[in-house]
Amino acid sequence: MPDAQEGLFAAVDALLEEAAGTLPPPGERVRLREAGSLTQAQVAKALRVRRETVADWEAARKEPRPPKRAAYIRLLEGLAARHPVPEPTAAPTPPPASE
Repeated sequence: MPDAQEGLFAAVDALLEEAAGTLPPPGERVRLREAGSLTQAQVAKALRVRRETVADWEAARKEPRPPKRAAYIRLLEGLAARHPVPEPTAAPTPPPASE
């Protein structure tokens, strides 16, 4: 019986980890890494994956799986807090046409 319970708990933990955060769009993943002056190699080393894996995550060719997913989301959220998306500048309003 304990094995069945452990399996259920593992399944629930996996769901909680997935629900813990969502990944930003691929372009934003790259923007955040670059805004933090980080290379793919640095991110890969910290997350203990290959640089190509980070490139795949950034291009949305692959999605990180637990527990790497939670760590990657934590990194991106930390970078987003330090480097928010710049607000768009409003285009100047053209002067009224003279009659």
